[in-house]
Amino acid sequence: MTQRNEKVANQIKELTAQFLNRENNRTSLLTITSCTVSPDLKRATIFITVFPTSKETNVLNFVKRKLKELRTFLKKSLSIKTIPYLDVAIDLGEKNRQKIDELLRNG
Repeated sequence: MTQRNEKVANQIKELTAQFLNRENNRTSLLTITSCTVSPDLKRATIFITVFPTSKETNVLNFVKRKLKELRTFLKKSLSIKTIPYLDVAIDLGEKNRQKIDELLRNG
């Protein structure tokens, strides 16, 4: 990623965390782990982790329902011409890291 893309991705990550912190119903812990932006800045994927993991599907659906509102929030807060289309996904890298940590503790 270029420096500009990295900066935009970090801003989206921070603003998404603020927005979801305000909108979340607090039934689970939702963490924004990272964000990636396409080279043309037209698409962004926000990666999240959810605890407890049994609530992942519900939280993922909740965040997907809120993407339109999030995009409106980003329009007001970001100083770029076009706001990327947003997608959200569970951060599998973080999930795998946690599993490895657990195995190392128990093994």
